[in-house]
Amino acid sequence: MSNPVSMEHIFQTILAYQRTAAIKAAVELDVFTAIGEGNGTAEQIARRCTASERGIRILADYLVIAGLLTKTGNTYGLTPDTAFFLDRRSSAYAGSITQFLLNASQVDPFDDIAGAVRKGGTTVDRSAIAPEHPMWMDFARAMTPIMMPASQAIAELIGADKGESWKVLDIAAGHGVFGITIAQQNPNAEVVALDWPNVLQVAEENAKKAGIGSRFRKLPGDAMKVDLGSGYDVVLITNFLHHFDAATCEGFLRKVHSALKKGGRAVTLEFVPNPDRISPPIPAGFSFMMLGTTPAGDAYTLSQLNEMFRNAGFSRSEQHQLQVSPETVIVSYA
Repeated sequence: MSNPVSMEHIFQTILAYQRTAAIKAAVELDVFTAIGEGNGTAEQIARRCTASERGIRILADYLVIAGLLTKTGNTYGLTPDTAFFLDRRSSAYAGSITQFLLNASQVDPFDDIAGAVRKGGTTVDRSAIAPEHPMWMDFARAMTPIMMPASQAIAELIGADKGESWKVLDIAAGHGVFGITIAQQNPNAEVVALDWPNVLQVAEENAKKAGIGSRFRKLPGDAMKVDLGSGYDVVLITNFLHHFDAATCEGFLRKVHSALKKGGRAVTLEFVPNPDRISPPIPAGFSFMMLGTTPAGDAYTLSQLNEMFRNAGFSRSEQHQLQVSPETVIVSYA
């Protein structure tokens, strides 16, 4: 007997935009925090969120269906994930990521993916790699919480707490948390943050709040064109390479190699798919995001990344899969 067929998965995929809209609305209305505070019924949540009871009931039921809330009788509850990441009272609150990931700059390019497939890259006039794109200000302000676990893991991985005298370059620093976290763990580390001038305002604010402002310096400009300087012990390349084609990445890595001391390290954070390019789901799916938002970006496999670093002059690279993130850290030695 042949396997039965069903439209269910196809139907759910077609309507997946509604799930996106639901979580965006719930964060905006602070539904998750309201429930975490003990407001369990639709009436209580509606009062706390200044919304209609009918609207909250329908939204909350949909969030239960989506696996983002629980429901017992007429009482709603948080799942472990939503309690940890979407209750504003949590130290790991990450609701701000919807401000960037669901911003028009990220959503609009997917209106014409058929066109992007035909072209082989984004169809929007101003892509993610356009000079001084305002989306990176949104990124810097919204994505800080979700980057903190990875920044802590990287600082520990490279031994920042040993307190060695380090000169650190943070490429496309954005919020600046990767360099800032290293400086917090290492009182003898000085950080140079490279990004567009407007974005560096956010990184500088975060550096001052973290108490490392005196060891933080800005380097404004285009990472592909600006003089990086030299004598660095560590160069951070976090969530950057995937925006460009392999040849551009390789040329940029030669520039990074020249900026490092002998024996210095380039520390790269990337979404790295398996060789089959369909697993794990999040790293493998990142290629699709690059198709929609960049002219030629991609999610590169380990073998591709290792080849780039080798061709750029690095002696060897080590790979470390993070437990706190779907991303991989590649440590490459000059």
